[in-house]
Amino acid sequence: MTSSPNPSDFLSPCDVIDSRHPDIAAHASMLISRSPIETVRKAFAFVRDEVRHSSDCKIGPVTYRASDVLRERVGYCYAKSHLLAAILRANNIPTGLCYQRIAMNADATSFCLHGLNAVFLPDCGWYRLDPRGNRDNIDAQFDPPNEKLAFTLTHPQEYDVPGIFVDPLPSVIQCLVANDDWADAYANLPDASCHLNGG
Repeated sequence: MTSSPNPSDFLSPCDVIDSRHPDIAAHASMLISRSPIETVRKAFAFVRDEVRHSSDCKIGPVTYRASDVLRERVGYCYAKSHLLAAILRANNIPTGLCYQRIAMNADATSFCLHGLNAVFLPDCGWYRLDPRGNRDNIDAQFDPPNEKLAFTLTHPQEYDVPGIFVDPLPSVIQCLVANDDWADAYANLPDASCHLNGG
């Protein structure tokens, strides 16, 4: 990552990343390992593999708060990144949110934000990881210091949104709260143009 924010700013809970929720704390304790990097590895694998991606499985509910994602075991990429951040913050590992602008189809006629995470690892600093969930042509892995994210940005209008965020973007939460059905949420996924104005 090009930016180097203070890791201590990425440990606190918020309404969405509710890392002090009893269910989050209990599950986080089950994922603690002998080292921070192994704890991250286990938490990443859990969220990537055990929480279904909403548009892959085509089911609801549309979740956004970390504790709800944990309970329902389903969510969009944003929701999954909220859960991973909550689990790792509960284990005192600084974790933030990152976004990419990606094409939604092969013709690149529409774009949306994609949500992922950045975690602070003592041996390599801020490291991005993507718990979206794998499928055909997606193979995100945890292999620090090498990044292996879900999407390779190839179109001129695809890019990494600068920065690591403590809290989710308002436009992301607005989409997840406003749409109860997974298909409605998919039809209204936010694009990067609205993040600059906070909405």
